[in-house]
Amino acid sequence: MGTIFKIGKGLFHLIAFLFIGSCSQDQINFREKVTLDCVRQNASGTIPGNLYEIGSIIQTDEYPPFTKKLTVCGITLIARDDASDVFMMKVGQTIGEMFSIHEETDTLKQQTLLKNLYTYQTLIPLFYGEDWSFLPNEEIEWEELNIRYSICDIIMENVPNPVMEVVEHILHHITDIGLHFTDIDNWGLTNASRLFNLTKEAIELGYYNVNQYEEINEAGIRNRVILQEYAYWIIYTSWNLRNSHGPDQSEWSIFTSSELENKLKSSYQLVQETIPSILSCPSEQTLSLFYP
Repeated sequence: MGTIFKIGKGLFHLIAFLFIGSCSQDQINFREKVTLDCVRQNASGTIPGNLYEIGSIIQTDEYPPFTKKLTVCGITLIARDDASDVFMMKVGQTIGEMFSIHEETDTLKQQTLLKNLYTYQTLIPLFYGEDWSFLPNEEIEWEELNIRYSICDIIMENVPNPVMEVVEHILHHITDIGLHFTDIDNWGLTNASRLFNLTKEAIELGYYNVNQYEEINEAGIRNRVILQEYAYWIIYTSWNLRNSHGPDQSEWSIFTSSELENKLKSSYQLVQETIPSILSCPSEQTLSLFYP
């Protein structure tokens, strides 16, 4: 749901979708090929001594056309000057809370995930509003960023459903990069993972309508997006965030954790067996900060 990225031959394409429920009874063919297009191919990022470091906003020319950065728990947020520092810090606080340590935490596995976020150089661009654009010279810089770093989506400030906007797109990076490389059997973006089989089940049972993704012509990229979105939906739903923070309509027809358990028990079990030991739902106090 939201903004979907794919990288073609020397060109970065952005496709924006607004999903408003089922539009057809026929599902597109969910093939077995999966292309990890939004993740850089070699792991060469630097791992710091403190994996849980929450930095401060720094002005930088390291990521043109973006002008500032904030690194939190292996994820670097970048923004131009029009995105507010306050919003940037709120997103950083949300990421930090997702990696809280508590009695259920498997610190070894959590730290492995954080190392993967660092080594695959995870980057999330922040923009102000939905109507953003680049100058011609900036488009080249933007394309280069998507070659050099792992960028699987963006986060927009001052848009509807702000909690969903933030949590969804943080999760896309955590699942596509962190979970894929940390727990590939369960969460891998491959045709052999538990996630793949459960996504296929949800599509076949009619709870997850993926017809909107048919505009993505390359099957491998389309399937990566389908898996990415499904991973987000089952985690977000298990955290019971949809009823309180939206969206009301989408390609996903399940609203609560109990409904997920009743209708797609195996997907519910995947989350319960693997997520609480490495990820936490951000606090309502933090999530409320995204509203005026």
